Amino acid sequence: MSEPNPKSVDSVVRNLRDRILRVRQRGESISEQDTIRVFITPLMTALEWDIEDLDEVKNEYRHRSQDNPVDFALFMLRSPCLFVEAKSISASIEDRKWIIQTLAYAVAVGVEWCVLTNGDEYRLYNSHAPVDADEKLFRAVKLSDESTHALTVETLELLSKSKMSEKRLNVLWKAHFIDRRIKIALDELIKEQKEGLVRLLRKVTSKSLTISDIKSSLKRADVTVSFPFLASDSDRSALLQTIKGKVRMKNRSTKRTGSGAGVSPKAYGAKVRDLLDAGIINAPFAIEVKFKKQDFSALIQSDGSILFQGKHYESLSLAAGTARNIASGPPPGDRKFWQTNGWTFWKYRDPATGKLQNIDVLRQRYLMSRSGLVSDDHRMRKEKT
Repeated sequence: MSEPNPKSVDSVVRNLRDRILRVRQRGESISEQDTIRVFITPLMTALEWDIEDLDEVKNEYRHRSQDNPVDFALFMLRSPCLFVEAKSISASIEDRKWIIQTLAYAVAVGVEWCVLTNGDEYRLYNSHAPVDADEKLFRAVKLSDESTHALTVETLELLSKSKMSEKRLNVLWKAHFIDRRIKIALDELIKEQKEGLVRLLRKVTSKSLTISDIKSSLKRADVTVSFPFLASDSDRSALLQTIKGKVRMKNRSTKRTGSGAGVSPKAYGAKVRDLLDAGIINAPFAIEVKFKKQDFSALIQSDGSILFQGKHYESLSLAAGTARNIASGPPPGDRKFWQTNGWTFWKYRDPATGKLQNIDVLRQRYLMSRSGLVSDDHRMRKEKT
C-alpha cells in the first residue's frame, strides 16, 4: 500500500489540524501575519497555487490604489478569480463587519468568489448572489473539526486551481441557490395553507376531501423539506443518498408539554433526539443566544425536549420562537410564535475553542456521519471507545 502524498490537501489539512490544536492547547497568541504564513499559505500551496508567481497570487492586492487591500488575490489568465481575506487564528470570523468587508472587496472588483478565514475556519461566499450577505455563504468548514474531515477536504478542494478553472463552484452554487429558494417556497406553501396548494391537493385526492379538511391537515402537518448534499465528485455523491431530497409529512402528536406545546419540526432530516441517540450531544446540553440585546439560555433534555424558562418545548424552533416573542412581542396575524429556524437561532459553546457555534454545526455533523463523510480513523476511534 503506497504512502499518502504529504502535499495532498488531505494530508495538509491533517497536519494543520494538529498544529492548530497544539497552539490552542498552549494558549498562544498568533498574529494575523503568522496565521497567514503558518496556517494559510501551506494550504494554498496544496491547492495548486504558486505563491511565488505574481501572475497567480498577489498579497495585499489593491485593484486601484485607493482600494482597501485584500490579503490574497488569486489569478487565472491574469484576472482575479478568488479573494482570500485572513484574520488571526485567535479571532472569530462570525463578526458581520468582516463578512461585509470581504464581500465589498470582491464586489468592487467584480470577483465572484471570496473566502473569509482565520486559518482554521473557512467560509466561502458568492459575492454576486442577489441576496443578503448572510445568504451569500455557500459553505463553512473548520480544519480543527476532525469529525467533518472529509467534508472539509471536499470543500477546500473546490478552491484549487484546477477546480476553479473548471468553475465547479459555480455549478454547485447554482443547485444550492435553487434548492434553497424552492425550500423556502415549499415551506411557505404548506405553513400558510396557500390556496393553490390546497386546490392541487383536492384535485389529486379526487375531491374526496373538503377544502376545510385539507387546510386542517396542513395545520397539523410536521413537514420537512431537504435536499441531498452536493459533493464535487460523483463517487462522493453516491455516499450521500441517505440524505435524499424529500418532503415528509406526518400528523402532529397530541401530546402537550408546557405552553410550548405543538409541532416538533424535523429540521432538514434530523431531530434533536437523533443527536442525543448518536452521542453527538449529552443531556442536559446547554444552549444560548443573544437576541436584540437580551441573553437567553435553555437546556436540551434527555427526551429531546427543550427546557426554556421553566417550560418544556418539543423543538428548538418553538423555544426559539418563544424567545423571539419575549424580545419582540408576538408576531402579527394568527401565529402564536415567530417562525424561526431553531438550528441556526440557538448556539452552543464549543468545548475545544470556548466559542459559540450554531447548533446547526452539530446537526451537520450528524448528517455527515449518516452519509459516510466522517473520516475512517475518527470512526474507528469512536468504535473502540
